[in-house]
Amino acid sequence: MECSWLEDFLALVETAHFSRAAELRHLTQSAFSRRIQALEEWAGTPLFDRDSHRVVLTRGGEQFRPIAEEVLRRLQQGREQVREAGAADASTLRFAATHALSLTFFPAWLRGLQGRGPLGPVRLTADSMQSCERIMLQGQAQFLLCHHHPAAATSLDPADFCSVLLGHDTLVPVVAPGPEGAPRFPLPGTPGEPVPHLAYSQESGMGRILAAARAAAGPRVWLEPVFTSHVASVLESMALAGQGMAWLPMSLAADPLGTGALVRAGVPHWDIPMEIRLYRPRQHQAPGAERFWALL
Repeated sequence: MECSWLEDFLALVETAHFSRAAELRHLTQSAFSRRIQALEEWAGTPLFDRDSHRVVLTRGGEQFRPIAEEVLRRLQQGREQVREAGAADASTLRFAATHALSLTFFPAWLRGLQGRGPLGPVRLTADSMQSCERIMLQGQAQFLLCHHHPAAATSLDPADFCSVLLGHDTLVPVVAPGPEGAPRFPLPGTPGEPVPHLAYSQESGMGRILAAARAAAGPRVWLEPVFTSHVASVLESMALAGQGMAWLPMSLAADPLGTGALVRAGVPHWDIPMEIRLYRPRQHQAPGAERFWALL
């Protein structure tokens, strides 16, 4: 059954005349008649009484009329709602960001940009790096805010995506203090006494960076994974509870380091520098997204 048949049906109800209804629908009378017949075959019963002087509805047609009107009305309402939603979505800046940066970097950065002019509505999805990459590849976000290290691989092909440098951060090994403020689990550990490690899972971008940087030029350490998560703030909570050592971004660890709730697990030699980058597809995006990129 085609929706246009419902419009044909209602046109014939309105005019009660095949030729006038066909003219109203911009069809030849024969084509219009075939469509009415097709609708009746679909319904399984005659909808019009053609034996009388005027075309009138049968009992089945009378019952079908409010159904046809409601279906077309709801379709039109749905169409308008979808268009409104599409217009709103087109004007919304859609960001994906890793959990840590959504908490530590994104709010102040966005506030600074808003001070230079209105940006319009903004939608942020915070997730693991792996999920954020998938969101970008599927076109569900226009921009991705994440940490970057040249040694760590990404699934965003440079042929399809470009990025801009927004700032810098550092992965710092931290641990709860022991007696007299010394690190409870100091690096590098030993084969007999490895450091209990609060590790990043495979979905984590910082986990990738940590693994790549240590494989490339990292000094030897002895670690024993005791807890794993892709969320840096969860690892921070575990470190504060004295459960082990974690590499945390300085943007997240600065406050507990300042208060002494956490201390460095080793000298700065163990730090890993990172970039904070904003990625976008190379292809042209919605006007609002292009204006935002030009503002950057």
